[in-house]
Amino acid sequence: MKIGIHPAYRTVVFHDTSADEYFKVGSTIKTDRTIELEGDTFPYITIEVSSASHPYYTGKQKEYSKEGSTARFNQRFGSFLGQK
Repeated sequence: MKIGIHPAYRTVVFHDTSADEYFKVGSTIKTDRTIELEGDTFPYITIEVSSASHPYYTGKQKEYSKEGSTARFNQRFGSFLGQK
């Protein structure tokens, strides 16, 4: 590796503001903000969505693919079309 061309890789704290969760992750992201966590000082980044708050990872998403789009269409509009 060439010296002086790579960004500094370090442990950074990401704060998911919607779920109030903190994640320590290795990153090269640049920031001037710091936070003290578990007795150490780390660079600090706020984020709005992470695995702690995203509906896909929390299991709170709606699942539409269980019966299929044709079945849902017939259920909603079948009475208008003369089907039951």
